[in-house]
Amino acid sequence: MPANPKYLTQSTSQRVAKISAGLVGGYLVSITLHIASAAWFDKSIVIITGSFSIFLLWTGLFIISFLSHNGWKIWGIYLSLSLAFALMGYYGNLTPL
Repeated sequence: MPANPKYLTQSTSQRVAKISAGLVGGYLVSITLHIASAAWFDKSIVIITGSFSIFLLWTGLFIISFLSHNGWKIWGIYLSLSLAFALMGYYGNLTPL
């Protein structure tokens, strides 16, 4: 049974944007979130739980990227989240003199 044509109306660039946002952007968000949490909390606990929670978070973000209508918006959201988490990790590692 063929697919319903109304669900196949996405352009190729939107498909590529969604796949790349889920694959690369989701991984960036997952890693930077764990880097930020390691900067603010106990590093050993984050490293131990990170191997499982990074994969679960990346899978969820990958699915969310396919549920969106616009792949470029998802790229923007994932890049801004990654930047915010990277800044949180940077400022969490600063120690006063």
